[in-house]
Amino acid sequence: MLEVRHLSKTFGGLKAVSDVSLDVQEGSIIGLLGPNGAGKTTCFTMIAGFTKADSGQVRFAGREITGLSPHKICRLGMIRTFQIVQPFAGLTVQENIAVGAYLHHHQRKEAMAVARDIGKRLGLGGLLDRPAASLTIAGRKRLELARALATGAKLLLLDEVMAGLIPSEINEIVDIIRQIQSDGHTILLIEHVMQAVMKLAETAYVLNQGRLIAHGTPQQLVSDPSVVEAYLGHGAAARLQEGQHA
Repeated sequence: MLEVRHLSKTFGGLKAVSDVSLDVQEGSIIGLLGPNGAGKTTCFTMIAGFTKADSGQVRFAGREITGLSPHKICRLGMIRTFQIVQPFAGLTVQENIAVGAYLHHHQRKEAMAVARDIGKRLGLGGLLDRPAASLTIAGRKRLELARALATGAKLLLLDEVMAGLIPSEINEIVDIIRQIQSDGHTILLIEHVMQAVMKLAETAYVLNQGRLIAHGTPQQLVSDPSVVEAYLGHGAAARLQEGQHA
């Protein structure tokens, strides 16, 4: 469904992303992992059209989308969420969701009906008439997912939808993402919560300093020395191994 080939981006003298390639199959949940500053969000912004790549190619559903603007990519069926959720504070929860629905439903009545349905599916049914600014962090995360779904997108790029949540809220979002997948959506997610990645992702890619350093199942990645060192520092893999044999 999504093919990314040799994507690169430099900001000044910093090589933020270097020669990254990845694939996302239709119906799958794929993780994009790495420590802070690894280049994950820059990859997302290039794939979704918010940042122009220096080189490389992005294909979605068999179509070349490299260089297209975000709204054109969204209309084709791919959208990204943002780690820091910023709802339209002066609108209700339902009206916020309807903003996404207007992409394909131009009449207010239709857009609001779509928003109501999606809001209920994501556990926001009792909050639809409340100001979006009154939502908790967990509620705002659900709202961000709902707005993305309201666009009708089939591929969701989820940027740390579990950041800042407590364990019980993380479990709820994990269940919601599973439900979204079962409804026919494909998901590429950036996530730091390894517990969630282990539960959700079939495979994951790991970036470090802008380069792809590993690809495999979450179980394979947590025992990969290069991944351990990317997260915990040089020599960490050897120290952990020594500890296991002590």
